Amino acid sequence: MIFLLLLIIAGLIALVIYLWWPRRSSAPGWSSSQPPSSQAGVPRDPFADVTDTQGDPRTLKAGDMVDFGGDRTWIRGSLRLSEGGFTWSEHFLEVQEGKRWLTVQEDPGLELALWTGRPELDLIPNANTIEVDGISYRLSERGSASYRSEGTTGLSAHGAMDYADYEGPHGHLLAFERFDHGHWEVSTGVTVAPGSFTIYPGG
Repeated sequence: MIFLLLLIIAGLIALVIYLWWPRRSSAPGWSSSQPPSSQAGVPRDPFADVTDTQGDPRTLKAGDMVDFGGDRTWIRGSLRLSEGGFTWSEHFLEVQEGKRWLTVQEDPGLELALWTGRPELDLIPNANTIEVDGISYRLSERGSASYRSEGTTGLSAHGAMDYADYEGPHGHLLAFERFDHGHWEVSTGVTVAPGSFTIYPGG
């Protein structure tokens, strides 16, 4: 009698295992050879197409990659600037020719601009209005700041600079910068929306 009871119990256990095992191995979302932990660890292709901007421009640094609608480049160096408690950053882009950089500041909202160096322009900021390439710019701000250099910028690790910023119509910008009492450097720029590029951290 005891032997028969044990035989029935063993049969029930075998039936439960038989019914339970197929459901576990065929659970939705992964196979028995690919558990969810392994799926979560699959690396994401940083060059895959994306529809939304990723990354915070305020955390940009040397070594990061930025993608402007398929035009990808690296940040080779950054300047951290400070004037009377107000801070902003300039991030120099790796380009084949010329000099380009991205400025990031909060005043009070997030403001971004993409700049191009204009060494061919022999100008100084001595007027309230300056015309460049048929665009009239009006002086908006000027001052002096200290800077800290990161990565490759062509400047000292620490220093001082003077600046004069001009604004034109439709987001056009004109800037003058003078580092460590050197000569004035002229650049033209355009405002950039935060959603117009993607950031891939360099680690």
